[in-house]
Amino acid sequence: MTDLCVDELGPVIPRAFPPVRGWSPDGHRIKSEVDYSRGPDKTWVYGALRVHDGHEVTMTASSRNSAFYQQFLQRLEQANPTGDIVIVTDNLSSHNSLSTRS
Repeated sequence: MTDLCVDELGPVIPRAFPPVRGWSPDGHRIKSEVDYSRGPDKTWVYGALRVHDGHEVTMTASSRNSAFYQQFLQRLEQANPTGDIVIVTDNLSSHNSLSTRS
């Protein structure tokens, strides 16, 4: 039997971090401004941790819904091809939807 802890993170908003080059004349690192704006692009991150050996499986998606959660479950099955899989998760609606349970 394989025990997996599963969760989602998001929405994560990609931000630009311009590369920093060189040093200031007084020997300090040059700091660049971080882009904190909220753009239209959002990403959800699905992740699972196999408890007995620390193996992880991750997947990104454009939204959090039953279809993407089911794709993530398929990846978990592929990563754990033998035996039963026990998933420990929260009670999000996409985890308990009719299409997920069937």
